Amino acid sequence: MATLADIGLAAAINILSAFAFLLAFAVLRLQPINDRVYFPKWYLKGVRSSPIHSGTFVRKFVNLDLRSYLRFLGWMPAALKMPEPELIEHAGLDSSVYLRIYLIGLKIFVPITILAFAVLVPVNWTNTTLENSKVEYSDIDKLSISNIPNRSQRFWAHLVMAYVFSFWTCYVLFKEYEIIASMRLHFLASEKRRPDQFTVLVQNVPPDPDESVSELVEHFFLVNHRDHYLTHQVVYNANKLAKLVKEKKQMQNWLDYYQLKYDRNPSKRPTTKTGFLGLCGDKVDAIEFYTSEVERLSKKAATEREKVKKDPKSVMPAAFVSFRTRWGAAVCAQTQQTRNPTLWLTKWAPEPRDVYWQNLAMPFVSLTVRRLIIAVAFFFLTFFFMIPIAFVQSLANIEGIEKAVPFLKPIIEVHIIKSFIQGFLPGIALKIFLIFLPTILMLMSKFEGFISLSALERRSASKYYLFLLVNVFLGSIVAGTAFQQLHTFMHQSANEIPKTIGVSIPMKATFFISYIMVDGWAGIAGEILRLKPLIVFHLKNFFLVKTEKDREEAMDPGSIEFGSSEPQIQLYFLLGLVYAVVTPFLLPFIIIFFGLAYAVFRHQEAMMKDTLERAKEPNLDLKAYLVNAYVHPVFKDGDEDDSFSVDEEVVYDNVLVPTKRQSRRNTPAHSRYNGSSSPSLSDAIQEL
Repeated sequence: MATLADIGLAAAINILSAFAFLLAFAVLRLQPINDRVYFPKWYLKGVRSSPIHSGTFVRKFVNLDLRSYLRFLGWMPAALKMPEPELIEHAGLDSSVYLRIYLIGLKIFVPITILAFAVLVPVNWTNTTLENSKVEYSDIDKLSISNIPNRSQRFWAHLVMAYVFSFWTCYVLFKEYEIIASMRLHFLASEKRRPDQFTVLVQNVPPDPDESVSELVEHFFLVNHRDHYLTHQVVYNANKLAKLVKEKKQMQNWLDYYQLKYDRNPSKRPTTKTGFLGLCGDKVDAIEFYTSEVERLSKKAATEREKVKKDPKSVMPAAFVSFRTRWGAAVCAQTQQTRNPTLWLTKWAPEPRDVYWQNLAMPFVSLTVRRLIIAVAFFFLTFFFMIPIAFVQSLANIEGIEKAVPFLKPIIEVHIIKSFIQGFLPGIALKIFLIFLPTILMLMSKFEGFISLSALERRSASKYYLFLLVNVFLGSIVAGTAFQQLHTFMHQSANEIPKTIGVSIPMKATFFISYIMVDGWAGIAGEILRLKPLIVFHLKNFFLVKTEKDREEAMDPGSIEFGSSEPQIQLYFLLGLVYAVVTPFLLPFIIIFFGLAYAVFRHQEAMMKDTLERAKEPNLDLKAYLVNAYVHPVFKDGDEDDSFSVDEEVVYDNVLVPTKRQSRRNTPAHSRYNGSSSPSLSDAIQEL
């Protein structure tokens, strides 16, 4: 059993690990060679230049200013002092709200910890139940509810505190929701307009033998939203074209690289091999080879583009429909459009940069089947993942290791090694098993067909939290393999299941303390080091970067990994609220996590507005602003041959148009569409 001394030693090890990460960050961020890794947004904004281009050779890579090392923790006060409006402007509202989650953790658990240590710890510690029993126990158990006998009057203290803690948590959440709602309204009132504020996504447009999808969408919204409809853009299945454009971009990149190399040394023509990664195959002139590859792919892309334009099967039964006002878009997005609830389905369109274009090509009717398949697959993934986790957890403790390798018992019994194993190894073992899980869950979410990156992250996050709840929380509490647990639950009364879990919760406090220290303390401190971006940047810079554009892409600041970090926060909230009454000794470890995470993530890195915009920009041409917003990126390439046009005529007059369908022969007004396709974007811009 782990003692307070063992936990203290493990805490010291994790604190030293966290400090080592912070120290490494403080040193690495000062080196000129890492400048683009730790300050990417300043480079992308053009307010910072590379120190590598100036100074002596050594100074280009190593910071020789000794005074800067004396201020190695100067980043922390600067990060904490940044005003919230400035933070929102720099990193966005989402990042600011995300940071407030850690602040909520501190607001909730600091008062709870003070109250728990003032009331519950003395109530638990002054009892003698465990001392008079024959069971093995630790000092942590004496601080927990396990030291209270059955039917004791002392349980009233725990019951009252449970209600107090719950009330305080609900109160903090209520007040914080008010703050965040106010922040959002202020942000929406002050930010620049975005295309998604005026646009909805329409899916499952019913097929019509007489009209194209574009004509059908236009007629429908001119009839049903005559005063607010502005324009639309149908969705194309351009996945194959996107692959060709991506491949062409890669070849063009290599061509630019070798051309630049030749320009620097005209006396020698660069060569390359035609095989895998240029490592094998025939040796050829690099510039000629990549020039021919670019020309070949350009022809293939042009052919595929013509196919997409002319093939009706390339047009999906979906469209992005834009309105004159935000109010018009809101009404459409939140109302049922027809009597049949399965047709003309509308919802808010994602921001253009947030669209996951590949999934827009999925047939809408297949989404239900796909999500059913993933639900079944996720169930089995969650269930069978218990087996390796339980196996590793059984080895990652003193008894398990001594049983597996008995000859190491004399070494394991050394106090410092024993403390390390009890306080560090179980958390590390579980952390290792969870490394690849977010990637697996993201692939599953993509298979389900969600059409925005943010929706994919939310879906992945929900799966990850359920996985943590079942495997990390419940799986660790209820000891044994998955099949043993299933057998236990199936062969006992349903009334006994909460009792089984309740008995096990105090016994696992030590494990969760270890997990918080490894995953929370050292893990969060490791986040600020940006070890993965640091390694990836230097690998790309050494092997792949050929132009300044490559270097900008290599230093991509990325974003907070919401799909994995947010479920982690939920797990810590769960642990804190569960153990607040049961084992209050765990609470200080939770507080340290939230405090450290707040400092670290603060460093790293949405009728009234319509009226306001008209007052500020009375001549605003909203059509021109929205017409190209939701065109597939492969049709908006900078090269002239990548421009997209599917027709020669366009109309944006807000009138009803004639239709080829017999049911609408008497529709008034005349259309300038030729009746076969959606409007030409290039002509639309000229006409506007």
